[in-house]
Amino acid sequence: MILNRQSVELLAPVGSQEVLVAAVEAGADAVYLGGKRFNMRLHRSDANFDDAGLAKAIAYAHAHNVRLYITVNNLISESELPLLKEYLQLLNELQPDALIVQDLSVLALAKEIGLTVPLHASVMMNTHNEHAVRTLQEQGITRVVTNREMSLAQLALLKERTGIEIEYFIHGDMCIAHSGQCLHSGIIFGQSSNRGRCLKTCRWPYELVDAKTGTVLGKEDPGPYKLALKDMCMYRHLPELIQSGVCSFKIEGRMRTADFVKRIVSVYRRAVDRYLADPTGYYYDPADWKDLFENRNRDFSTCYAISAPGAEAIGYNGQREPRFFSQAVREPGLPTTLHTLPSTSTNKNRANLAVRVSDLASLTAACQNGANVVYIGGDSFKPHTPWSLKEIAAAIETASQHNAQVVVMTPRITMERECSELEPFLTQLTTLRPAGVMVSNLGALRLAKQFTDLPIYTDYSFNVFNSATIGLLSSLSVAQSTLSLEATQEQIFALAKNSTLPLELIVHGPLETMVMDHCVPSAVLGLSATAGNDAILNTTSFALLDTAGQKHPLVIDQYGRNHILLAKDLCLFPLLSNFTALSSLRLECQHYTVDTVAAVTALYRQELDGIAAPAATTAEDSAQRLEQLRAVSPSELGIGVMRYRTSR
Repeated sequence: MILNRQSVELLAPVGSQEVLVAAVEAGADAVYLGGKRFNMRLHRSDANFDDAGLAKAIAYAHAHNVRLYITVNNLISESELPLLKEYLQLLNELQPDALIVQDLSVLALAKEIGLTVPLHASVMMNTHNEHAVRTLQEQGITRVVTNREMSLAQLALLKERTGIEIEYFIHGDMCIAHSGQCLHSGIIFGQSSNRGRCLKTCRWPYELVDAKTGTVLGKEDPGPYKLALKDMCMYRHLPELIQSGVCSFKIEGRMRTADFVKRIVSVYRRAVDRYLADPTGYYYDPADWKDLFENRNRDFSTCYAISAPGAEAIGYNGQREPRFFSQAVREPGLPTTLHTLPSTSTNKNRANLAVRVSDLASLTAACQNGANVVYIGGDSFKPHTPWSLKEIAAAIETASQHNAQVVVMTPRITMERECSELEPFLTQLTTLRPAGVMVSNLGALRLAKQFTDLPIYTDYSFNVFNSATIGLLSSLSVAQSTLSLEATQEQIFALAKNSTLPLELIVHGPLETMVMDHCVPSAVLGLSATAGNDAILNTTSFALLDTAGQKHPLVIDQYGRNHILLAKDLCLFPLLSNFTALSSLRLECQHYTVDTVAAVTALYRQELDGIAAPAATTAEDSAQRLEQLRAVSPSELGIGVMRYRTSR
């Protein structure tokens, strides 16, 4: 392949006209920026471009032969859909070179209004396998900003198999969690990281403790900032980047100053040009590297581009954190009475009671105590082992004896390995005939359509926040969708009113707010992939203790990924009558003992039956059940995002 200036795009972040001018003068091939609406950098009122500013920026960029991409990359609530449609029509008139989008509703509205501006999938779409890429291509996406957890080798394979344009972050601030899958800020503060208002709870100090005893783990603790990922820097790996097939090198930092952006762009510009002119004779410039290094905000890492970095990628001491956005706070508990929250629904339909479990004994307990549907499979958390086909067959048989149905889940993150395993798994699952299969990303959805004829459910990881997204999922043969865990009552009611699919809401259990490839216990305890370490990871119950004194359970799945849970278990029992218009209410019981699964399922069953037959139950009955729920719960209870009117 003969390389030229068009082979690589140097893509700069821009938050103001001054930064735009600096980025262009420094040699950016393209810039990306946001308007005052629907983009991921909404903390500062003095940043981003108003409508007139967008037009001016596009004219300036095009006059200098620089491409300009506009971010429309946050989740859209139902009430915002008309405003989004108007905004897309405006952007179509302005004709930037592309829109960078997260919410699937944008793809649906783009078709409706005949949008002619190309669409790029934001990193917030959590695109990490070829099957998701193929689905997005069919929906009009021409470029994907892939997950930051993908290596250059995986990117090369993705490019070869799909031909899609790949944009990849090469420099700047990175998230520790999989993009689009972090719910911590949204649930704790009502400030959603998926809606441009992340308060960066991953930058808090934590201690790694034994969840059962509270004992601090790690004799030589490297420091309190255990989730504080260092900044990405690929300057010394440009040849590998270019040869991987990545076409756009993305620099992070839309809130950065003009001087900062100019320095970073200039350094990378010189390096890219020297490599394109003389690939075999290329070596990075030590003076430019020194300039980058001495003016860094945080220390540098190559994150997952070369290989899994482990402890080396974490800035444990926090000395180079430029700003802390928030401090640990105690999660609110349940309201003191059952009457403090208003009921806004009079629909008393009988919703299914669905229960997610981790083993056959728990499935039996759920079925015996009134579950209509039981979810099994997918992520299996230590010390449990993954469900075998034989166990799934037994689960289906056991559930049928109690007139219950089994839906089999797939893992939340499905990289190349997991996708290869899903193909034979789904084929064999078809012969077992569960009631359905629940998928967690667009790639798994595509595989489920290809290899089974079972009804397909989508999990909360799809971040369903509006009816246009539901409409698009319906067109992809989805039978039921799970609502976003960040949607409040008001947002749920507005969405359900226009939904074309049956909807499910998670109403009880520990909530997973971050999923990450980084293994915190392995990094902190200095464990390597040697014999004997599995025993530690399998038998220890880990938690992260924050400075507010709360323990966030940390669980490890069968692929080694870490899932961080909220300190309090969700409990929407006091609000249950408001949600019976939905088709299904789910209990997340996969982290509970068999006895707890039985008790929690029974109490919700009794409450739902009481709501369906109000003459046979009283407010005192409900209050008593809630107290029983408190008594059996292994953690304190809270109502999550429902304490907010809207999730911002």
